[in-house]
Amino acid sequence: MSSAHPVPVSMEHAVVIVPTYNEAENIERAIAAIRSASPDIHILIVDDSSPDGTGQIVDRLAQGDARLSVLHHGDRGGLGAAYLAGFERALDDGYTVLIEMDADGSHPAAALPAMVSRLDDPDHADLVIGSRWITGGGFVDWPASRRVLSRAGNAYTRLALGIQVRDATAGFRAYRAAALRTLDLDGVESRGYCFQIDMTRRVLDAGYVVAEVPIVFRDRRHGASKMSTAIVAEAMLRVTVWGLARRFGRRTGRRPALTRPADPVE
Repeated sequence: MSSAHPVPVSMEHAVVIVPTYNEAENIERAIAAIRSASPDIHILIVDDSSPDGTGQIVDRLAQGDARLSVLHHGDRGGLGAAYLAGFERALDDGYTVLIEMDADGSHPAAALPAMVSRLDDPDHADLVIGSRWITGGGFVDWPASRRVLSRAGNAYTRLALGIQVRDATAGFRAYRAAALRTLDLDGVESRGYCFQIDMTRRVLDAGYVVAEVPIVFRDRRHGASKMSTAIVAEAMLRVTVWGLARRFGRRTGRRPALTRPADPVE
């Protein structure tokens, strides 16, 4: 499905979407790290009405940074809902590359240029995943229990869905906007971290190319993880249902592509 001659991408027309909930201790460092790695890139913070004032911190920072903005998303709706709101805003604004990234410092901002350039490699990937589970990838300070959970979750995902992606649960990824525009994003119901698996299968089912680049994942130093038993249970249930649907031949639907792409951001 990936076009033989896709529109070239650039950091100037890319946006990093960062969902936040109570990340006041991390958000300024996260923004500074992105700025250091990619000075020209745009940043969109999607804040779920953090009671610790995360959104207000970004409002203040955005007053002196034309490439930084915040979307106050209202009530806490989960990771998936925050990203979908960010996607909608970014697609409306005409960005050609949409990047997902956590606010807690776990994703290496230094990898951003490599991830975006990978979209333009000869095989023209439509989704590039920063992968912990391929050669060159790894972890720093991540508890063994979380590593086991991640490895098991990815192994089950590959088995249930019949895909080859090594880190389908990863939250550090770059999408071509042209691919996202053809997906049925209105049909995405995943709330927790299974949103990443959901998006991976939708991209693959639509016939697009998924590539993985190695990253070293670092555990957060401040604040509390949002992972919970309910999130894990949602992921297991949804992956099982999706796997059965794929086995019986029903794949995720696509919506027709737009007749023309949106104008790039200036």
